[in-house]
Amino acid sequence: MFETSLWFVSPYNYVDEVRKKLSLPERVYIHDTTLRDGEQQPNVVFRKDEKVKIAIALDEVGVDFIEAGLPAVSREDFEAIKAIVKQGLKAKVLSFSRCLKEDVDLALKADVSGLVMELPSSEHIIKYAYRWDVGKALERSREALEYAKQHGLYVKFFTIDSTRSEIPFLKRVIDNVKDLMDALVLADTFGVMSPYAMEYFVGVIKGFVDKPLEVHAHNDFGLAVANSLAAVVGGASTVHVTVNGLGERSGNAALEEVVLALELLLGVKTNIKKEKLYELSKLVEGLSGVKLQPQKAVVGDNITRVESGILTDWWFNVKDVKPTEILPYIPTLVGRKAELTILLGKKSGKRNVVEKLRELEVSVSDDEVMQLLMKLKEKAVELKRALTDEEFRELVREVLKK
Repeated sequence: MFETSLWFVSPYNYVDEVRKKLSLPERVYIHDTTLRDGEQQPNVVFRKDEKVKIAIALDEVGVDFIEAGLPAVSREDFEAIKAIVKQGLKAKVLSFSRCLKEDVDLALKADVSGLVMELPSSEHIIKYAYRWDVGKALERSREALEYAKQHGLYVKFFTIDSTRSEIPFLKRVIDNVKDLMDALVLADTFGVMSPYAMEYFVGVIKGFVDKPLEVHAHNDFGLAVANSLAAVVGGASTVHVTVNGLGERSGNAALEEVVLALELLLGVKTNIKKEKLYELSKLVEGLSGVKLQPQKAVVGDNITRVESGILTDWWFNVKDVKPTEILPYIPTLVGRKAELTILLGKKSGKRNVVEKLRELEVSVSDDEVMQLLMKLKEKAVELKRALTDEEFRELVREVLKK
């Protein structure tokens, strides 16, 4: 549905001519990897208690899978994974694993119910980055998956660099273990796919794999969310995400963006409680130490700020009647305050000044409003930013003294 009381998106997302070209599932599963791939962002460290806190929040928001970490990284990570499992969460708690029996043993000791088991899947990355013999790599992957399955573990087979692999070689890698894996993860490890190619790629893989397909997209070209949606259109049933898009280099597909795009733009359900997304985002922002960009989609500060005169006019014209006329979705949809914050800056108009004066309970004449507007524009140029309330009060005092 393109319009409700909470959102108003383009009706063209839902016209028959568009929908009939899409093969969409009723529901998409969300696999969160904040605690593993998100933590791989440089200068991000989550302590054990912080990982548990984030895992509980992820469970409360409704993610289906929590990738709790790689136990081989440190004793702290191993203990964190164990502690998360002990929480008895509704989400399926998995650990990340290399194709090594030792990693499987650590996962078993951590009491997880499943693994995300990685293997490089392009011939060139095996040769140049890993410096492995291809035959040995395939043998190792089969042995590790067999070992995991013998011990009753659920296994997602994670194909590193699959989007730069030649299909015949990738098929060889997958065919080697497809009888053992429970799901196949197609990893755009370096974020190098276009959405058009991603839809095609997933469709090709679906042609010879009868297990659930998952997508793990990186954001090196700013397309992680778009590629995640394209993969769903191509046949993927699970999307890998991180809160706030944390991750190596340019990050991963952002949980909050993927969920809103799936539900509002594609009309595909998830299990996510959207009203908890902002709270989760701020929790991870605080614990990761990675400050959100103000213009960040869904959870950035500028979502609820307005400075320009025309938008301020529009907001006060529609806010009590139909706020979605100038907002794609109401901020309360993701757990934010409903009201917008009116800023005073170079682009502001008379309405900004009038409404700010009303907020501050200050009365001035129409002439004084215009004087204030001119002064605040000058001050904003001097400061190269919008004014704080206290700076605006000082301007008011100057004008009223004259």
